[in-house]
Amino acid sequence: MLLSSLQLKGFRNVAKQIQANSRARAELLDVPRPLTTVDVVIFSIRDHRLHVLLVQRRAGADEPFPGVWALPGGIVDIIRDKDLEACAVRKLKAKTGMVSPYLEQLGSWGSAQRDPRGWSATHAYFALMSAVATTGSPATDVQWFPINAGGVKPELAFDHGDILAAAVQRLRSKVEYTSLPAYLMPEEFTLPDLQRVYEIVLDRPLEKSAFRTRILAADLVEPVAGMRRGPNRPAQLYRLKKARFPVYFARTFNPPE
Repeated sequence: MLLSSLQLKGFRNVAKQIQANSRARAELLDVPRPLTTVDVVIFSIRDHRLHVLLVQRRAGADEPFPGVWALPGGIVDIIRDKDLEACAVRKLKAKTGMVSPYLEQLGSWGSAQRDPRGWSATHAYFALMSAVATTGSPATDVQWFPINAGGVKPELAFDHGDILAAAVQRLRSKVEYTSLPAYLMPEEFTLPDLQRVYEIVLDRPLEKSAFRTRILAADLVEPVAGMRRGPNRPAQLYRLKKARFPVYFARTFNPPE
């Protein structure tokens, strides 16, 4: 069957478009790409203080910031990691041996100066871990550091100091109106235990009766068949009732008068 001149012209236009797309893809493949990493800010309550897990970077000819403390993380593995969160989960488990009950994307940082190896972008997450889940003895290159004024004492590699400060601010902001501290608790706890963790994260005291009323009204916890015995009167033990998702309160915890 013979084709009309209009049909031939159409076929030629399609062929030209395919060639143009092929050239564009080839040019795109030739464009240098930034180094893509994921970093995780892992929080836990230890010794009645908010702590963050840091790793000491290895010494090596190709390793930037050798021997300097940094957030756990690493380069995205395009074979094993189906997405950024999968990479964060993998890195978290590699350092703690655990899967965090709460993981949230914090933000992205990228520039030509943050990594001496070249243009890089990192996608940061923050995770919450119970102290019970982190009682194992970490390796010598992994340590918990207390948070002080939104940061830690050692200077961190890359821009991890900025990422940590942003994570502390995000956590404290969300604690004002959510149940996030519950993810820092052991499986069973008392209401005074939970209030104390709130106060540690917020770095200020909360009124006891108002806190108790809010937690119970939020349908956040449920009593278990057990009491904590101690020098004072026995205290009722609770556990999370809705452990999968955080609870959002109608209003924030106001500072005491």
